[in-house]
Amino acid sequence: MAEILQHWAGGKPLASSGDRTGDVTDPATGAVTKQVAFASPDDVERTVAAARDAFPGWRDTSLSRRTQIVFRFRELLNARAGELAAIITAEHGKVLADAAGEVARGQEVVEFACGMPHLLKGSASANASSGVDVHSIRQPLGVVGIISPFNFPAMVPMWFFPIAIAAGNTVVLKPSEKVPSAAQWMAELWAEAGLPDGVFNVLHGDKVAVDGLLTHPDVKSLSFVGSTPIARYVYETGTAAGKRVQALGGAKNHMVVLPDADLDLAADQAVNAGFGSAGERCMAISAVVAVGRAGDALVERIAQRTTGLRTGDGRRGADMGPLVTAAARDRVGGYVDAGEAAGASLVVDGRGIVPDAEGEGFFVGPTLFDHVTTDMSIYTDEIFGPVLSVLRVETYDEAVAMINANPYGNGTALFTNDGGAARRFQQEVEVGMIGINVPIPVPMAYYSFGGWKSSLFGDTHAHGTEGVHFFTRGKVVTSRWPDPASPEHGGGVDLGFPTSG
Repeated sequence: MAEILQHWAGGKPLASSGDRTGDVTDPATGAVTKQVAFASPDDVERTVAAARDAFPGWRDTSLSRRTQIVFRFRELLNARAGELAAIITAEHGKVLADAAGEVARGQEVVEFACGMPHLLKGSASANASSGVDVHSIRQPLGVVGIISPFNFPAMVPMWFFPIAIAAGNTVVLKPSEKVPSAAQWMAELWAEAGLPDGVFNVLHGDKVAVDGLLTHPDVKSLSFVGSTPIARYVYETGTAAGKRVQALGGAKNHMVVLPDADLDLAADQAVNAGFGSAGERCMAISAVVAVGRAGDALVERIAQRTTGLRTGDGRRGADMGPLVTAAARDRVGGYVDAGEAAGASLVVDGRGIVPDAEGEGFFVGPTLFDHVTTDMSIYTDEIFGPVLSVLRVETYDEAVAMINANPYGNGTALFTNDGGAARRFQQEVEVGMIGINVPIPVPMAYYSFGGWKSSLFGDTHAHGTEGVHFFTRGKVVTSRWPDPASPEHGGGVDLGFPTSG
C-alpha cells in the first residue's frame, strides 16, 4: 500500500479524519509514488485551531528570539538544500538545477526575514503638540493562510511564510496536492530549527481545504499564487469574509527584441526563459516580439538552440523535464495542434519526442512557432508549457501597444543596446516587473514581486516591504504624560532625583 502523507499541525503529523486521498506521481516516469490526504472540514478546523492556539505565545516572543529561529532555519536549509531540490524534481519534474535554483531564490526571502527587527521599527514624533508625543508600531495579524501552486512548491511558500513567521504570525500552508512533500519537509525543518509547535502548519487537500481557509473566521489573511480565474475566486471569497488577500494570477509575458539587440544573447535568453522548468512558471517568456529586421535572424538562432535541447528525467542531466501531469501534457499538446491549425509556422515541433526517461512520463518537447498573431489561442491563453511564440511587428510603438493591450501584466523584457529605448520602455509598458536585457525579471527579496491588471488581485505584492506590511497592522499611539512637578499639578512633587551635585 502506498504511503499516505498526512497533514502537519501542532508540531507533528495530523492524521486526516476523512478517507479522501490523491495520487502523487513522478512525472518523469508516470509512477504513483505516494498518496496525500485530502482535508475534511474537521481537518481544517483542527489545523487552524493549532495555529490559533500558538499565536499568543509566538506574538509575545521577543523579536530577537524569533530572529534566532529564522536564522537557524536558514542554516539548516543551506546545509540540506539538495534534499529539498530532489523532492521537488521527484514530484514536479523540473531538472535538478532548476529545483536548486528555486530553493536558492526562496532562501533569499528567509535571509530578508532575518532582518525583521529592523523591518518592524516604528517611528516617533516627540512634542507633536504641547506635551504630546506620537509613535507608531506594527503588530502581527494572527493566523495567516498560504495557498501555493504546483510549479514552485518551495519558493512560492517561502515568498510568504518567513516574513509572516518573523513578524509574529502563525501559518497554515495549503500546498498543491500534486507536489505536497516539499511543504512537509519544510515543516519538519522548522521543528528542527526550534519553532514552537503550531506556528507552522500544513493542510493538504483540494477545494475543501481552500474554501475552509477562505471562510474560517480565525484566518486573518490569505496569500495565493495560481491561475487568474482561481486568483479572482480567492480574492472575492476571502475579501467577502473580511480577510486581507493578495492573490497573484496568471501571465502572458512578452520579450521585445529590437533590431539593435545582441541577437545571440536574445536567443539564448528566449530559450532559457521559454523552456526552463518546461515553461511551467508564471514568469516564463511565452511571446517573443521581434521588431523590424530582427525577426528572421532571431528565429533562426532560437531554432538552432531549441533543437539542441535534451528532454528527459530531471535527474539524468537533461535540459528540460516533463510536465507535471498527464492532463498538463495533453493540454499543451492540444495548444500545439491549435496553433498549427490556425496557420502559425511550426518551426520546432515538440510532440512525439523520445525523452531520456524510463516509464511513461508526461513529456512535450520544446516547441517554437513563428508568425503568430494576437488572435491565436497560443497567444491569447496562458499555455503553461514549453511553447514559445514569435510575433512580428514593424515598430517599437506596435510592440508596446501589443503588451499594453494584453489583459495580463506580470512581467516583460526588452532586449536592446539603446538606453533611450530602454528608458522609454520601462516607463510606458503597463506591467509590474520589467527586465532590460533580463528575460525573467524576478525581483530580489528586498523588493516586492507582483504584476498588474489580471495578474494580481489585491493591493499588495509579495515579499519586500510590501510583504512586511501585508503581514502586520499599523497602530499609532498618541500620549500625554502630565508632569507631576508642574504648577498645575501642585508643583514640588518629590520625584526622587537629586537636586544638587
